Amino acid sequence: MTYARISHIAEYAGQEVTIRGWLYNKRSSGKLAFIIIRDGSGFIQGVVAKNAVGDEMFELCNSLTQESSIIVTGTVQDDPRSPGGYELQVSKVELVYMAEEYPISLKEHGVDFLLDHRHLWLRTPRQVAIMRIRSEVIKAMRDWLDDHDFILMDTPILTPAACEGTTTLFETDYYGEKAYLSQSGQLYNEANAMALGRVYCFGPTFRAEKSKTRRHLMEFWMLEPEMAYCDQEENMQIQEQFLAYTVQRVLEKRAAELKTLERDTSKLEKIIAPFPRMSYDDAIEYLKSKGVDTYWGNDLGATDETLLGEIHEKPVFITNYPTAVKAFYMKPDPKRPEVVLCSDLIGPEGYGELIGSSQRIDDPQLMFQRIKEHNLPEDAYKWYIDLSRYGSVPHSGFGIGLERTISWICGLDHLREAIPFPRLLNRIYP
Repeated sequence: MTYARISHIAEYAGQEVTIRGWLYNKRSSGKLAFIIIRDGSGFIQGVVAKNAVGDEMFELCNSLTQESSIIVTGTVQDDPRSPGGYELQVSKVELVYMAEEYPISLKEHGVDFLLDHRHLWLRTPRQVAIMRIRSEVIKAMRDWLDDHDFILMDTPILTPAACEGTTTLFETDYYGEKAYLSQSGQLYNEANAMALGRVYCFGPTFRAEKSKTRRHLMEFWMLEPEMAYCDQEENMQIQEQFLAYTVQRVLEKRAAELKTLERDTSKLEKIIAPFPRMSYDDAIEYLKSKGVDTYWGNDLGATDETLLGEIHEKPVFITNYPTAVKAFYMKPDPKRPEVVLCSDLIGPEGYGELIGSSQRIDDPQLMFQRIKEHNLPEDAYKWYIDLSRYGSVPHSGFGIGLERTISWICGLDHLREAIPFPRLLNRIYP
C-alpha cells in the first residue's frame, strides 16, 4: 500500500495510492459519487463509481458527513479540469470516524461566528492557503538571515522593563515582583549582538493597545535582527533586500496558495530593492497638501501611513522622526538632534507600517539621560546601560511584524486571518 500526500499527487500519476484525510464536500449523480478529500497538504476530488466499489461502499460514501475522517484508495488520473490537475478513481473508502453535524457549512458566515469556531475555520481552503504562506514567509525570512551570517538568539518573554513604552504593557506577578510580557526582544538582542555580531530573535510579543483596527493584535509575532558595527543607512539596505527576497520567495513557492486567495500577484512582482525614501519632514508637508490636519512633531497615525503608502507601488521608508515621538533608545542625528536616526517602512496598498528600525544610542551618558527623561526605572535598565559602557560600537536593528507582512502579501482585509488563533481586544477564545 502506497500512502500519498495530496501535495505530491503528481508523482503518482497512473498509480494506485491511499490518502488519509477528511471529507471536505460531496455530491452524487446517479451511480457516481464525487467526494472532495483533504489531508492537510491539499484537496483532491475522488470519483466513486457504484459498479466499481459495490452497493455497500457506495452507500457509505453517500452517507458521509462533512469532516468525517476517511482513508481512500484509488488510482491517480490526469484531469485538466481539476484545480490540481489530477483526480482519484476510487476503489475503496474506509470510514475512520463519522463526524457530527459540522457547524461551518460552505455558505457564508459572520466574522464573529467564524472566530468563535476558529479551531474549525482553519480547515477551509482559504485559511489553509494563508497558513501555508505564513510558514513560507517565516522560512524565507530565516533562510535569508541565516545565509547572511545572522545567529538566532532566543530572548525572554517575561521581562522586568518596557521596551516600547509603559502604557501598552501586560503586567503579571513574578513571585511578588512585577513582570511584564515582552513587547520586543530588542534590548536583549542588543546584548546578543555585542557577543555575536549579527543576531535575530523570533517569537511572540505583546502590546496592551486598546485598538480594534484591522492592523492590531494583542499578541503577535515579530522577527528582530540586531547588528553591531552597522549604521542606519546599512540597516535600511539590509531591510529592503531581506523583504524583497521574502516576497519573491512566496511568489515562487506559493503561487497556488496566492491563486486560491485571488491575490493580484502583479503588485508583488514589483517588490524589488531598492525602496523609495521620504523624510519625516517631507511626509508632513505631503500630508498637509492632502488636507490632513497635522504638524511637525506629531506622530504618524494609520490614516497618515495609508496616504503615504499610496505614493509608491513599493514599500517606502519614512526617515528621521522627531526625537520626542520615538523610543528612548534611538540615536539622535548628530547633525540635527531634534530627530533620530530611524525609519518606518510603510507598506503599499494601505497596509501601514511593516518594519520599524533605528540606530541605537551607543553613548552611556546619553542613554542614562534618555531613561530619566522617559521616567523609566533606572534599576531595571542598569544592565542595558552596561552595553554602552563596555565596548560600545555603532549598532542598529529592526523589527518586522509577521502578521502585518502576511496580511499585505496575501491581500487580507484584516490581520486576524494571518495568525492561527488571533488575540483581539475583545477576544481570547478559543
